[in-house]
This record gives sequence, C-alpha cells and structure tokens, in this order.
Amino acid sequence: MIKGRRAIFFMLIITLLTLKANSQGKTKKEYMEATSKCETITLGAGCFWCVEAIYSRVNGVISVTSGYSGGHTENPTYKEVCTGQTGHAEVIQVVYDPSIIPLAKILEIYFKTHDPTTLNRQGADIGTQYRSVIFYSNDEQKRVAQEVKDLLNKSGIWSDPIVTAIEPLKNFYKAESYHQDYFENNGNQPYCRMVINPKVEKFEKVFKGYLKK
Repeated sequence: MIKGRRAIFFMLIITLLTLKANSQGKTKKEYMEATSKCETITLGAGCFWCVEAIYSRVNGVISVTSGYSGGHTENPTYKEVCTGQTGHAEVIQVVYDPSIIPLAKILEIYFKTHDPTTLNRQGADIGTQYRSVIFYSNDEQKRVAQEVKDLLNKSGIWSDPIVTAIEPLKNFYKAESYHQDYFENNGNQPYCRMVINPKVEKFEKVFKGYLKK
C-alpha cells in the first residue's frame, strides 16, 4: 500500500522530472502535426485490457495498442500466450506526444495503476504473461525508467521492493482485433465491471488533471 507522506514526496520528484511539460489539450489538427514528434513505449502491467483502458484516457496519448512482447514465439496467439510457454507478456504499446505528457508522467501513471511489487501476477491473474515490465525503445527511455524506478524504491512508497523489469524492446505482436478497445466494447462483461472499472475510476480520480477532454 502506498504511504501518504512518501507518496507526496514522490509526487514532488515527478513534478521536477516533468518540467516544461504542457498538459493542455490540442486541437485535432495540432494532434496530426504532433504525430511526427511522438514517441512509443511498451508497458506490461498484468491484463492488457486494464492497462489499455487507462492509457486510452490520458491526454497526450495518441494511440494504445494491445499486444505481446518479450518472448520467443513468432506471431503468437492469445491462447498460446495464456499458456505461459511463449515467454511473451501481455503489453500495451503507447504512442504519446512528449510535448503534452512526458515519459516521467507516463511512468508515474504506470506504477500507480498496478502493483509493481508482485512477481508474475496482478491480482488473480497469475503467470509470466502478467509480469510487470517496461520495454524501452531507446537509451533515454531506459534512463528515465530506471530513474523513476530507483526513486520509488529509495523513497519506500511501497513496503515491498519493485520487481518491474526494464528491458529493450525486441519484438511486438499486435493482439487479435477483439482485444483492441476491449473495455470500451465490453464494459458490461463481469471482468470489466469487477476488475477494470474500479481501476479506471481510481485513475480518473488521482490523475484527473491528465484526462482527455
């Protein structure tokens, strides 16, 4: 559980990391012009339906794609990944505009919307396919990810150490079409109501200043 004073401390650190960030929304034309400046990072934090639902609401995020990364099987299916034998994790690939939301804030949202201290599980979802992992695309992303992780560990926001892996992105396979925008298309399903919806509601409350308008 996050501790109050230490959470405030971390928030201050993240604020310093995100100086010069513009949290104001852009018009559709400005979004189109910004795509050439966008960056991509790949995040695993348990079931990709949950993570996709959160990042699709973040201002400055251009697109979110559910998929599989980090394994050895080429073009894996969801059924294969669920066996835990492919080596892949369920992930989302986030395309974002760093002039609106910097990577440090992307990662703050990441760490605060899942449990980065549990190995190969998130709640009732158990297996290496649900591991907590950041796949970076360049050295700068690696540096920021490691810095945020180290700050969290040193400040003791969680009582247990963070187990989130930070690895180079070697592959990404887009998940089947029915996994894309899953929460938006299946909001009445039991898993969506019982697991995803509470996560989204908590995110919208904590990060209300970063929601898309």
